[in-house]
Amino acid sequence: IVRTIYNAVIVKPPHYRYGLLGKQLAALEEREGGIDQFTRAYETFGVQRRHDNSLVFFEWAPAAEALFLAGDFNGWDKFSHRYTKQPFGKWELVIPAKADGSPGLEHGSKLKVVVHTENGERLYRISPWAKYVTQQENARVYDWVHWDPPEPYTPVHKRPDKPRSLRIYECHVGIASPEGKVASYSNFTANVLPRIKDLGYNCIQMMAVMEHAYYASFGYQITSFFAASSRYGTPEDLKRLIDAAHALGIVVLLDMVHSHASKNTEDGLNRFDGSDSCFFHAPPRGQHSLWDSRLFNYSSWEVLRFLLSNLRWWMEEYRFDGFRFDGITSMLYHHHGIGFSGDYSEYFGLQVDEDSLVYLMLANHILHTLYPTCITIAEDVSGMPALCRGVEEGGLGFDYRLAMAVPDKWIQILKEFKDEDWDIGNIIHTLINRRYGEKCIAYSESHDQALVGDKTLAFWLMDKEMYTNMSSLVPMTAVIDRGIQLHKMIRLLTHALGGEGYLNFIGNEFGHPEWLDFPREGNNQSYHYARRQFDLLEAAKHLRYVQLYAFDRHMNLTEDAYGWLAAPPAYVSTKHEEDKVIVFERAKVVFIFNFHPTRSYQDYTVAVEVSGKYTIKLDSDDVQFGGHGRLDHHTEFFTKPQDFNGRSNVMQVKGVLLYQFLI
Repeated sequence: IVRTIYNAVIVKPPHYRYGLLGKQLAALEEREGGIDQFTRAYETFGVQRRHDNSLVFFEWAPAAEALFLAGDFNGWDKFSHRYTKQPFGKWELVIPAKADGSPGLEHGSKLKVVVHTENGERLYRISPWAKYVTQQENARVYDWVHWDPPEPYTPVHKRPDKPRSLRIYECHVGIASPEGKVASYSNFTANVLPRIKDLGYNCIQMMAVMEHAYYASFGYQITSFFAASSRYGTPEDLKRLIDAAHALGIVVLLDMVHSHASKNTEDGLNRFDGSDSCFFHAPPRGQHSLWDSRLFNYSSWEVLRFLLSNLRWWMEEYRFDGFRFDGITSMLYHHHGIGFSGDYSEYFGLQVDEDSLVYLMLANHILHTLYPTCITIAEDVSGMPALCRGVEEGGLGFDYRLAMAVPDKWIQILKEFKDEDWDIGNIIHTLINRRYGEKCIAYSESHDQALVGDKTLAFWLMDKEMYTNMSSLVPMTAVIDRGIQLHKMIRLLTHALGGEGYLNFIGNEFGHPEWLDFPREGNNQSYHYARRQFDLLEAAKHLRYVQLYAFDRHMNLTEDAYGWLAAPPAYVSTKHEEDKVIVFERAKVVFIFNFHPTRSYQDYTVAVEVSGKYTIKLDSDDVQFGGHGRLDHHTEFFTKPQDFNGRSNVMQVKGVLLYQFLI
């Protein structure tokens, strides 16, 4: 073991981590014949139909005394179908085909695993490998449903190519309707996918798809890891949705929660075999004190088989194109990020949980080896170095990380500072403060900022006036004018300067009002805030939401034309505190922003690197975007040689007034 002593702290360098990964890969090759077979355990565990239509049930329950299968098929007899014990804590049961040759179990049959423990308990459990689970109305727990349709959906369209510039539409199927109910996969396919395509996004990031018993958990308390949530429809409906997205050239990412699991027992993984461990560390290590959930034991061979096969399952069965790994800060450190200091010794010291770190390296290595176009995104608030570098460099192998400081900065500014007190240098620092060579997904707001206790960016800007003053048939009030202009400026500045990818949460592209809150006891099970009010766009064309939608669309289409997200980081030539002006270049495009609340400028001199003629391509003051139309779009700007702000040319720009445009 190579170790370096730094300030009396044990530091383990990146190549040490690569060595741990190498040992794990060697062990997989020796014991399992390689990564391909090891990660296809969903073809063995749970229930499998053989060619003769007999059914094999296979589970891992090392602490169980006995296992039985009960369900519709045997009148819920708790003892008639007993599993046979196999080596290494495995259990197997075979149900032969019926006399007529049909499967021994009908599609749609309800099932439970009956677990007998050493201390005499009889527990009713859902298989951890269940592919479909449902909840009857007013029922407390979910039922395991045998899913084996006679005519499964067959995809028609191939996966799209990996996008050069990643423009992500973060979405939640259940809220993707203006109606006060849980929306469906079919609704999303028919009504939301065309909207996403029109807006110019080339990727959707689907939240809350893995089954979760508690709807208000936003999909982050997973109970069935292999089951697509039944509250939106069937597995075939989800496959049809993804295939339709692929037909539109849109890649689909799944919000993957492997950082923890629900503590539910009857319809979750917790105490599946009656023990306090099984898939998890025993308490207290196996419990998250803030999330009230269970933590996986990433050193367990069978847990690795389960989690890595889970990734393969979603890639193979549903044809997802990658994953956003949620909450990995909790995985990376023994302290789960609670009280994280930011000191570099914590990144490479004994605080790091090596088991989970190696699991993430292993997951990325396997995904990118088996699926070269797979996209993985890390949600990490700690800033772990080399998170988005290849595993061969001692990195964790992610393609992107979320730039989580950016939305926090915008909310802080809007909550705490007057417009004239905005610190331009601090804003720029936050947007460009990322390690070179590690790609970031920038965003001004995601689902986190919209959750109850906070509110959307538009609502921070315009608040209650959104209820009464959003019509274009009446003069704009000062609040609405300021809010609409800043909403566009913040989003474009973040889009162009903040990263190598961009993310928007469903509905925020048109300035969705209010906040997000799911039905729960605290709000009388109301769906009022658990929906997206697309009718604000469709039912009343005179509302200014249409203008914000149009700007978001043109912003994405302009990026698609020039590719600044795929370009090297921007060169910022001007960040003027007194003028509140920002100027930078990226992908041979010049961006000019004026954030001053009262001052406009004529013939403003800006620095540019490439000489020649410049024309306006996007102007947020355009009337169609809710602006005032004060700029002549046919104006041409010419450079002249002059060393200025680190560039070799200058040009003068006329008419920058409380808005931004790019040239």
